[in-house]
Amino acid sequence: MLKKWFSFSLASVFLLSMGCATNPLTGKSTLALVNNSSIFPQSFQRYSQFLNENKVVKGTEDAKRVETVGNNIRIAAESWFEEVGRADYLKDYQWEYKLVEDKAVNAWCMPGGKIVYYTGILPITKDDAGMAVVMGHEVAHALLDHGRQRMSAGMIQQVGGAAIGIATSDKSAETQQLWMTAYGAGSQMFGMLPFSRSHESEADKIGLSLMAMAGYNPEASVSFWERMSANSGGQAPPEFMSTHPSHGTRINNLKSWIPEAKLRALKYGYKF
Repeated sequence: MLKKWFSFSLASVFLLSMGCATNPLTGKSTLALVNNSSIFPQSFQRYSQFLNENKVVKGTEDAKRVETVGNNIRIAAESWFEEVGRADYLKDYQWEYKLVEDKAVNAWCMPGGKIVYYTGILPITKDDAGMAVVMGHEVAHALLDHGRQRMSAGMIQQVGGAAIGIATSDKSAETQQLWMTAYGAGSQMFGMLPFSRSHESEADKIGLSLMAMAGYNPEASVSFWERMSANSGGQAPPEFMSTHPSHGTRINNLKSWIPEAKLRALKYGYKF
């Protein structure tokens, strides 16, 4: 038993020590237990499948705006990576921005730059600046490699579950189930949920700079999230139980980050 546990622990430590990468925009070391060379093709395939199974809006003014704002944010992102000497980082990205008919007030991005806007969020974005808030956030998720980090965190969570299984293998089935249930709830509440919220805040901050570098006033982010808050009607779980920061937290964070975003915009000829 002890020998098996020791061997498992060594293997886990080796796996974690090898599974890290540094993001050029933040300089932070991030989880990278899976290669993007395997993630991106799967992402592109699933995106195409989603588009085939849903109503993609084409040729309308709104659809064109999604494309235009998306491309403007992309150009800003490419400029930023050139600025830090890592233009090569984006070589496998295949940017795509589609408007999809759906009442959900949402937008999302898959690894590698595949973005979907739902028509339900358009009344909240209101204008190009509001759309740029959302687009900057989604593009930031892709640039920050959050998809790969989520997959890596899931793998670590599974490793922890396996460790619990080994540690309780000599216990009764009921005891093993209690330990696994406690681990599942604890790792979700104190591991995966805070991890997800940190990603959302990171994407908010980087997205704010991206929209400013693309020529959109970052102050629009505050009014956008105020509209999102009003639209939710206060029907949101407590922040510690959510994958996302509360609207109030996001608004306060964005207000504190706006000066930095404006300074970045100045380097690209935009003054707000």
